[in-house]
Amino acid sequence: MQNPYLPYPVRIDDITVEAEDKSLKTFKFVFLNEGDEEKFAYQAGQFAELSIPGKGEIPIGIASSPAEKGFVKFTINRAGVVTTHLHNMKVGDIMGLRGPLGNWYPWEGLEGKNVLIVGGGFAFTTLRSSIVYMLDPPNRPKFGNIDVVYGARSPGMLLYKDELVEWEKRDDINMHITVDATDDPDWKYNVGFVPPITEQKAPQGGDDTYAIVCGPPIMIKFTQPVLEKLGYAHDHIIMSLENRMKCGFGMCGRCGIGKELVCKDGPVFTLDQINKTPREY
Repeated sequence: MQNPYLPYPVRIDDITVEAEDKSLKTFKFVFLNEGDEEKFAYQAGQFAELSIPGKGEIPIGIASSPAEKGFVKFTINRAGVVTTHLHNMKVGDIMGLRGPLGNWYPWEGLEGKNVLIVGGGFAFTTLRSSIVYMLDPPNRPKFGNIDVVYGARSPGMLLYKDELVEWEKRDDINMHITVDATDDPDWKYNVGFVPPITEQKAPQGGDDTYAIVCGPPIMIKFTQPVLEKLGYAHDHIIMSLENRMKCGFGMCGRCGIGKELVCKDGPVFTLDQINKTPREY
């Protein structure tokens, strides 16, 4: 059994600059040791700890999908010591990957259901994992309609631009892309914050429709009443509280919300579960 405190050694195989200000980069890692990829068996919605000797480690949602083999992806926002050091690393550099950690979106329970995905900012990572997972040919028949509302501050801050274009071309997923503001005269998508665009574009809730929400806390806060207005029951609203993650085991206690430890009991919760905790998230 793999010691959960020991990271797998991985090599940076590719780096993609996602944002125009270069604050967001997607790193593609490959495992150095044979068999480690199989041991690192994860589900869409989980996270892992990226570790750099002498610098520390950070919890990051997994951006790749279990349907994608031979690598694992993470999109990193440059914000602190570890993330800045990682942004300065090059293809071929070696570092550590610990996990997978946390729970995941309830895929078995979502089979046969319509799924609405609502995401904002760089928290769209695990939602990218989820979309790729659901659109994988063996999995697509398992789900009903798929709607996506995804927003960023500006067009230059949107992640996975090439994939967004490809998804928009498909007839088995409905993409609703928005930005807070833009002065681009050629912008052909929505302009506005995620909650009002969700109210305009999202399907009505019902027994067969679930919503998966991941984004900044303020976005989650104002999206909840919109989903309620659209008829989504609280146990049909599934949220990822990624911003609360810390050590990955719930040992440090910094991720606590009442009796719940986000690293250990989450990061995925239904709104029904969250209603039973202090409103600290």
